[in-house]
Amino acid sequence: MAKERKDKHFVKKPVYRGGMKALRTFITQHLQYPEEALKAKVEGTVSLRYSIDHLGKVTKVDIIKGLGHGCDEEAARLVRLLRFEVAKTYKVRVLFHKNLQIHFRLPTEQPKPSPIQYNYISSSEQPPTDNSSSSDSDSDSGSYHYQIEW
Repeated sequence: MAKERKDKHFVKKPVYRGGMKALRTFITQHLQYPEEALKAKVEGTVSLRYSIDHLGKVTKVDIIKGLGHGCDEEAARLVRLLRFEVAKTYKVRVLFHKNLQIHFRLPTEQPKPSPIQYNYISSSEQPPTDNSSSSDSDSDSGSYHYQIEW
């Protein structure tokens, strides 16, 4: 009978449900570019350090490198919205620290494509067939010819 193996790590780190890809998706969906930063056309990265308590809530947010113009406050607001899953730590309350970078990129306006007009001309008349080639006349019989003009 084999002995039950104990886990190597007594304290497990908190994880965001869905992993880093889900975390990035959450940030991009909830990021609101500050008006002041839009007017000043500020782009860049805000580096943050935040603390996660034993319940998985973000308790403290420190800005390591900021941009100003409201971007720092928006990044801190986003981090405070995050909720993590913390494994049982046998009644030990551990405070975890993590770093995160939030990128602020100006939204690009894509030019609207100019409308393309299609003229659809349908004719049920068959073009004159040349009797010398019988293979062409077989393929044209009973078919329609369409012409699209730009």
